[in-house]
Amino acid sequence: MIDLYYWPTPNGHKITMFLEEAGLDYTIHPVDISAGDQFKPDFLAISPNNRMPVIIDTVPSDGGEPISVFESGAILLYLADKTGRFLPKNVRGRKTATEWLFWQVGGLGPMAGQNHHFGIYAPSKIPYAIDRYVKETNRLYGVLDHHLENRTFVAGDEYSIADMASYPWIVPWKRQQQNLDDFPNLRRWFDTVRERPGTQRAYARGEPYSSRPAVTEEGKKILFGQTGARVPAV
Repeated sequence: MIDLYYWPTPNGHKITMFLEEAGLDYTIHPVDISAGDQFKPDFLAISPNNRMPVIIDTVPSDGGEPISVFESGAILLYLADKTGRFLPKNVRGRKTATEWLFWQVGGLGPMAGQNHHFGIYAPSKIPYAIDRYVKETNRLYGVLDHHLENRTFVAGDEYSIADMASYPWIVPWKRQQQNLDDFPNLRRWFDTVRERPGTQRAYARGEPYSSRPAVTEEGKKILFGQTGARVPAV
């Protein structure tokens, strides 16, 4: 039913978490981002921003032609609407879940991503940049920790796409130079999500693609060296 174009990154894990929780049939099509698979013409036709994940729903609810969806947040919303699951149906709960979904895609993901880049991948270690993004990641952890003080899950009592969006970006907390024990509510929530069978199945689906060599210098050029002039036309 769902074709998933995927690589085992935090954004990729978001989608396998949903699909495993919902029990939807899906097929993984690996997109090796270090090898440049994201720039192949067939992939750009469904992902004009040359990023994964992307899904193709071969049996959409309107009964029409297959639908492709790019951007991980949009995919989570699409799948929640398709299945009627993991997004509160009441207006206030849906509001909260979508707020925190957007918080992740606009804040936690980009800031933690820059944290990874300057701390791990950048050819020159720039103290200001590392300090900037480590501190901003820490601030965002604090925001989520405070929000979770009286909540089981991000949107309240029920597990939702807001949890699926944020969890994979907390998994590499050590790489982000953070300490989960400094954030007791976040730690409790993190352990709860980690122990869900759906989470464990989702991460297991990524294992065949995770045992890959370290990113080469050529791979870094592919990942980090693109400009508008260099992106292939669709």
